[in-house]
Amino acid sequence: MANRVRFRAIVRGRVQGVSFRYYTLEMARELGVLGFVRNRWDGTVEIVAEGQEASTRRLVTWLHTGPRWARVEDVDVTWEDPIGEFKQFEVRF
Repeated sequence: MANRVRFRAIVRGRVQGVSFRYYTLEMARELGVLGFVRNRWDGTVEIVAEGQEASTRRLVTWLHTGPRWARVEDVDVTWEDPIGEFKQFEVRF
C-alpha cells in the first residue's frame, strides 16, 4: 500500500438535500479513490476514503467546495493508516 492514504471527513453546512453524496461519488470514482459517503443524522456528511495520496488529497480539496448547490461551512479531516478494506466507492445509507 505504498503511497496510499486514508481519511475520514465530516462535512458541515448545507450538504444534505443538494446531491452532495452523488457528486462525491462521481468525483471519487473519477479520481480512483475507494470508500464511502453517507449522510449522518446530525445533518453532516461523512466520507471515509483510501487511495493514492495525490488523488485522495484532490478529493479532500473538492470537499471544501462540494457541488454547486452546497454551502460547505467546515470540513474536519482525520488522516488514518490505510487498511485496504474497500473495493469501490459507494453511497451508504
